[in-house]
Amino acid sequence: MSVATAPDRAIVERMVRSILERGGGVGSNGAVARPAPHVVVNISARHCHLTQADVNVLFGEGYQLTALKRLYQDTDFAANETVAVVGPRQRMIPGVRILGPCRKFSQVELAFTDAISLGIDVPVRLSGDIEGTPGCLLIGPKGSLALPNGVIRAERHVHMGPSDAAYYGVQHLDRMNMKVESPCPSMLMGLLVRVHPDWKLEVHIDTDEANCCDLTRATKVELTRA
Repeated sequence: MSVATAPDRAIVERMVRSILERGGGVGSNGAVARPAPHVVVNISARHCHLTQADVNVLFGEGYQLTALKRLYQDTDFAANETVAVVGPRQRMIPGVRILGPCRKFSQVELAFTDAISLGIDVPVRLSGDIEGTPGCLLIGPKGSLALPNGVIRAERHVHMGPSDAAYYGVQHLDRMNMKVESPCPSMLMGLLVRVHPDWKLEVHIDTDEANCCDLTRATKVELTRA
């Protein structure tokens, strides 16, 4: 009678690792590797964020923003409401979309060409970093207000949750690069990493940056550590 012998453990481990490696399941260090995350890149057109107090001035006391559509991040929405943004030379951009919900600060985010059109010299800033930035005039259906500061070019950035940060080996406020394969292939450098448990992986660039790399016809985007 033949006696079954237990297979050599080292041989079994090599066989399993070989199978998983062919399927992308194990890294070179022997750890199980998760598939590469799906990178979503959205174009952030000109928009503004408002405090409830400023909404009251522009739309009437107690007015509440109404949602036109939800954005990729579940916490945010594009509102039906818009305002006109007026620069120091009385140049105006009408119909600038408000994003909700209301925040603790008011801020207008423009692309470089928007700022040139309005005659405002805007700095590149992280959202919320508005100290020392220029202001503008906002006009709504019920009133207007002179915003003392808060007009910026939003720094290109990437939202992600903790698991995506672990995959890329980055932390909050680190930097990443994004390679864009398109008819106008480009490398966008120094995207600011923003990590929050509620966020999904999403890159935000403005309309000028998207046009520069022909993002709408891109076939592939890839994030790498800076």
